[in-house]
Amino acid sequence: MVLDFPLSTVAAPLLSFVLSFFSILWLIKRKSDRLLDYPNSRSLHSVPVPRIGGLGLLFGVIVTWLLFSVVMPVAVWIGVGLLGVISFIDDIWHAPIWCRLLIQSVVAAGFSVAVLLDIHGWVIVLCVTVAIIWMSNLYNFMDGSDGLAGGMAVIGFGYYGLSAYLAGNTGFAVINFSIAAAAMAFLLHNFYPARIFLGDVGAIPLGFLAAALGVLGWINHLWPIGVPLLVFSPFIADATVTLIKRLLRGEKIWRAHREHYYQRMVQSGLGHRNTALLGYALMLVVGGSAVWAGRQDVAVQCWVAMIWGSFYLILMFISDWSQKYHSDRG
Repeated sequence: MVLDFPLSTVAAPLLSFVLSFFSILWLIKRKSDRLLDYPNSRSLHSVPVPRIGGLGLLFGVIVTWLLFSVVMPVAVWIGVGLLGVISFIDDIWHAPIWCRLLIQSVVAAGFSVAVLLDIHGWVIVLCVTVAIIWMSNLYNFMDGSDGLAGGMAVIGFGYYGLSAYLAGNTGFAVINFSIAAAAMAFLLHNFYPARIFLGDVGAIPLGFLAAALGVLGWINHLWPIGVPLLVFSPFIADATVTLIKRLLRGEKIWRAHREHYYQRMVQSGLGHRNTALLGYALMLVVGGSAVWAGRQDVAVQCWVAMIWGSFYLILMFISDWSQKYHSDRG
């Protein structure tokens, strides 16, 4: 099969990459104390690092979308804007948690009602609203190790773009490839040792976009609903299981901690670099299987989902057992 690559599928990501790379480079040189993330007892870094790299990433993406006149629901534009603003405020002045959750809930509900209510009804709208709120926050929770969240964005949105392109929707492919390219520009500054962090201003909107674009691809018949869940499952599995465990122990889940499986990998001696590289390998394989399974029948999709679910559970069981074993011996 010969694939025809429209100019926009190359030009848009290239522009997004260049704009993001140089805007992030400019942000790295800003030395204001308010822009620095100082290490604490729950951090995995040891020196102050700028924490608003996501601002440069979003700048590259949004300018590219505007210049290439991409077509998206207004709810996506508004959602990215509102989440970017409240998250930037939180990065600089620490917005109250109720305020952040209120904005996130309004954005998630507004998107779900706008794109789903007439098609699927209130039950689906409610489920998707909760899923978007969770995805926005879990992406932020998983942004705690050099290169990890940036790599997930490159690979995750890259697979979204590939799936859209294979389905014949070049416009939607451009939207996703532009995000992946901007994330790659960020990753060049964020891979260990990181010179800048994504910050809430980057992580929260990226989580929202992962969920929102996943839903849009589903309702436009570009992929089954299981594809976006599987593509981003390395983050979803880690954050969700960690949250459930903390809830069962009665802990305050909104407080920073170092209990995620990726954080434990870093602390176990693997370090940021090896943890990221292992994460990339997992993301590439699971994402590739998701794209492939999305073009197969439902039975195959279910089998692929069950295989990966079992794989995650086994890895987590081994990690928990190993931690308890070494703790008991210590």
